[in-house]
Amino acid sequence: MGRAEKEQLNRTLNQHLNTVHEIFEVLDQNPPSTLEKVSWEEVVQMGNQVSKQATIVGMIWSGERVEARVLEENMTAYFNMLQGFLLLSHGSMVGAGPTLSSCVHASVKQVVDSSFKLMKESISLYGAVNKDWKLSIPQLAGAVWEACSALKKTPATNVTAIGRAMTQVAVTMKDVLREMKELKPATDPTEDETEAEIEPRDDETSSDSDLGNDLSPEEIKVAELAIAAVSETLVVIKELIRTITSLLKRESPNDSSLVDSLEKLLKMCQGIGEQIDELGACLYPPQEVPTIKAVLEKMSSLTDDMKAELQSLQENLEAFCQACDCLKSSLRQLESALDCPTIIGLETRVQKIDLNN
Repeated sequence: MGRAEKEQLNRTLNQHLNTVHEIFEVLDQNPPSTLEKVSWEEVVQMGNQVSKQATIVGMIWSGERVEARVLEENMTAYFNMLQGFLLLSHGSMVGAGPTLSSCVHASVKQVVDSSFKLMKESISLYGAVNKDWKLSIPQLAGAVWEACSALKKTPATNVTAIGRAMTQVAVTMKDVLREMKELKPATDPTEDETEAEIEPRDDETSSDSDLGNDLSPEEIKVAELAIAAVSETLVVIKELIRTITSLLKRESPNDSSLVDSLEKLLKMCQGIGEQIDELGACLYPPQEVPTIKAVLEKMSSLTDDMKAELQSLQENLEAFCQACDCLKSSLRQLESALDCPTIIGLETRVQKIDLNN
């Protein structure tokens, strides 16, 4: 196990790593639409070949002695396959918008990163003493297999990628909705005193668990209307996803206008999701009425923008438009409740007390 052989292996490894890194950086730039698009299925198949190369690495280290020549040949074959995988991945990004490009980039990066770790470990083990490759190599090869297998779950079209991103927004909305439903009205102080006498509680634990458990009747009414508005928003997002999914057959690498519209719809959808997060935070006492009103105004505006953008893509939008109308109605009801004289923010109450004094 000569030192010169180990140095040569490391030099070869670094050359391959640098080459792959340079090719990987090309993925940050989408290929021109004039190029022929590579199907994602071809990328998956090449990923399977990379996975097989990882298996070969494991087989090489299954014995007791590994020759430098075998390692170098294996390294060359592995990185040649990885380069081909990267080039095909780049070709699959023809016509891809930011969302699809991000998905592809993330999936490809997993394959590259896991491959780098496997090959670095393989070369570092050459000539090493007291290193148990029977543990490290199978584990690292397994990481490559998982990364290559995950390619099958990567979205292959802009519609699919954007649909999944919108679904994630809906999942977050459901989490906010669940938290909203946990808000409770204030209890009778005498009941709290009786409960404290029976079972003393830790002050810190009590304050955490009581968060959102002391809403006034008026604040509870606002919370209930907010819950209804978020529920209607989820219906809108559901119809939005259903509608854009129907556009799958229309997608073409040369139709950038469709992709641009879909990306705009995603940003609007995410914008509504951000407003839902803000709304949920504002419902805890003391409720922030001015902020809630601003949220409702933004949600109404974004809903109108989504409706207009989608109408430029699709004519039959009866279900989506109906969902939007129901949401707008819920937003108006919530706004009306906020205008009720009994719904006053904490700052207003404090100001009145100061003035009276």
